[in-house]
Amino acid sequence: MTDGNGPDSRQEDDGGRRVIEQRGLYFDELEEGVLYAHRPGRTVTETDNVLFTTLTMNTQALHLDAAWSAGQPFGQRLVNSMFTLATMVGQSVTQLTQGTIIAQLGLTDVTFPHPLYHGDTLYTETAITAKRLSSSRPGQGIVTMEHTGRNQDGTVVARATRSCLMWTRDAHGKAQDAGQETMPV
Repeated sequence: MTDGNGPDSRQEDDGGRRVIEQRGLYFDELEEGVLYAHRPGRTVTETDNVLFTTLTMNTQALHLDAAWSAGQPFGQRLVNSMFTLATMVGQSVTQLTQGTIIAQLGLTDVTFPHPLYHGDTLYTETAITAKRLSSSRPGQGIVTMEHTGRNQDGTVVARATRSCLMWTRDAHGKAQDAGQETMPV
């Protein structure tokens, strides 16, 4: 049950205990120039890579064929770069956008300067590079984030710039109270 006072309203379970629900940060809470380190890291397995690659119908032998890949420049299979990108963005969700995003607007400047291999651990950090209130959507703002993924040795394996439409705290509370909250994307 909630007391109807917005997104951080007091909640209690059936036993009367206070319940705290984890969420991301609102537009108002995100700070430009701050580096958000997302933990824990994610160790990528061969199963992760093969499953993702086949689920997405990517038949690239560089991800699936160990014998063929052994004769290629890196000497082994590479983790599918789309898995790396999806995991890098996913690692940021709990800390930054869980329940506070309205929509992902786009990804740009995606690069993979070094391969990720089976057994590597991916660590992601996000810098907020810009933010502005929306001129057409009151109570919402556009945030630009730069995600950087590094392996366990600190080598950059991926970068991406992402823009998102985010709730402000007050507007989200009012939308929830009015029953107009949208599902997160």
